[in-house]
Amino acid sequence: MMSFARTTTLLVLLTLSVRAASGEAPHFTEQSEAAGVSVLNTFGGEDKTYILEAHGSGAGFFDYDNDGDLDLYLVNGSDFEHFESKSGPGNSLFKNGGDGTFADITEAAAVGDAGWGAGCAVGDIDNDGYRDLYVTNYRANLLYQNDASGTFADITATAGVAGDGYSAAAAFFDYDNDGDLDLYVTNYVDFDLAANPKTGCNYVGGIETYCGPLGMEGDEDVLYRNEGDNTFTDVTVSSGVSKANSYFGLGVVPVDYDQDGDLDIYVANDVTPNVLFDNTGDGTFRDRALVSGLAYSGDGQEEAGMGIGLGDLDNDDDLDIYVTHFFRESNTLYRNQGGGRFVDQTVEMNLEAVTMDRLGWGTTFADFDNDGDLDLFVANGHVFPEVDAAPTGTSYRQLNQLFLNDGPTALFRDASAEAGPGMAVRKVSRGASFGDYDNDGDVDIFVVNLNDTPTLLRNDLAGESNWLVVLVAGGKGVNRDGVGTRVRLRTADGVEQLRVVDGAGSYISHSDIRVHFGLGASAQVTDLSITWPDGAVQELGPFPANKLVAIRQTASPQILELGQSPQ
Repeated sequence: MMSFARTTTLLVLLTLSVRAASGEAPHFTEQSEAAGVSVLNTFGGEDKTYILEAHGSGAGFFDYDNDGDLDLYLVNGSDFEHFESKSGPGNSLFKNGGDGTFADITEAAAVGDAGWGAGCAVGDIDNDGYRDLYVTNYRANLLYQNDASGTFADITATAGVAGDGYSAAAAFFDYDNDGDLDLYVTNYVDFDLAANPKTGCNYVGGIETYCGPLGMEGDEDVLYRNEGDNTFTDVTVSSGVSKANSYFGLGVVPVDYDQDGDLDIYVANDVTPNVLFDNTGDGTFRDRALVSGLAYSGDGQEEAGMGIGLGDLDNDDDLDIYVTHFFRESNTLYRNQGGGRFVDQTVEMNLEAVTMDRLGWGTTFADFDNDGDLDLFVANGHVFPEVDAAPTGTSYRQLNQLFLNDGPTALFRDASAEAGPGMAVRKVSRGASFGDYDNDGDVDIFVVNLNDTPTLLRNDLAGESNWLVVLVAGGKGVNRDGVGTRVRLRTADGVEQLRVVDGAGSYISHSDIRVHFGLGASAQVTDLSITWPDGAVQELGPFPANKLVAIRQTASPQILELGQSPQ
């Protein structure tokens, strides 16, 4: 006899099917070549001999020139032939032309480093209103200061943030609430080309593959404190971060998980426990991942943490976390229970079986269909080319995935097959950046693909669902980007949503810091509540739908069209 619980689950799934047939799914089309950003990624050779060649690059959507639209920074890697001479393809900066195309301005902007690039982070480190750029590499990282005239200056040496490891993700955030952005950098393994063996460590379907990360030493993450004068101090040891810092770091996102007013740090680690650095408020951190439920999967397994998605998927005013993982592990959804506790609800949310045969990387929660709840995107691609020649049940090149949120039940369904031809692209995907690059009110996606051209997924959402975009700017005592600001919205029909200002997360990439709300049929927002990092609260509204609301702390909001630059 069928159990009551199973019967209920089937009824919910039938309800989702009816909703899917009647609703408007996003429609993604691949636009990289048409937009002028079809740059070939180089990340080691086609045959992967060392672990360094497998993890790929990221990208960043950000408005570097403050003209109201999103520009794009694309990180590139190298290979062993060109690495030492720094003669690889180099990174690229593309200026948004406002017409769906981008122009390559890398040389003029002086940001085309040709080292072995991995990821990027973006933040206004000097609070001058122009966003600066940090690039993670194998070996020394880079900090570019935006000089507000279209060019950047390399201030890495004087800033003291170079490092010399195998870096992956990075994030700017203000952990000490002093009004400027500090920097966290994840590092992966202690890799030495001369010392690391090529084979004899791992096997896929009986075929030898490259070695690691098990058997290697973890490369320690680093926390830098911004001193307010364009220099940073390494506070990894004094802050306590080093006490839980021997793992294989890949993903990072700042998150005030316990809502105590300061930003904590969540780190996704490969084949080792994830780490949640709880900010004590006195400049130090303690690892609370185990007691919070975020260290392992629900059944206590260490998993291969790659990318991180952060958002309030069930509109209950707290932030849930999604972590992408290795093939046959499934990705993991940690649902926030309040009180600093999370529960693995991957199975309950229909997200286990659909990711079991994929290997996930870049990810985010975003309202891709503008219906008022957060959906989920995952970029996929294996690490071993050998899986195509072995009976593994998977492939090297994989399809990316889009999961739509039901809303009332907060269950997800795989809508990838109905989401347009862009979702039918099969490549070895890695970093993913998210933002409305064409300023039409829906969220687009840029995916970096390993040893291949990227995928620019333009969201051509049909229907009449409304939206609102909010751009904040901090004042005295609050970082200019407003990172960590909580934005709560209520519509005329009583729907409430929460967003947090932060471009970090995903996988080794940066996304637009403008916060995007889907409104469904609501034509008006009755209230916006802005909680700034210093604890100050602004209550604003009403606002019409389908506008950009620019909010400078202590100033009156501006109601603009998307693409307009705030004054």
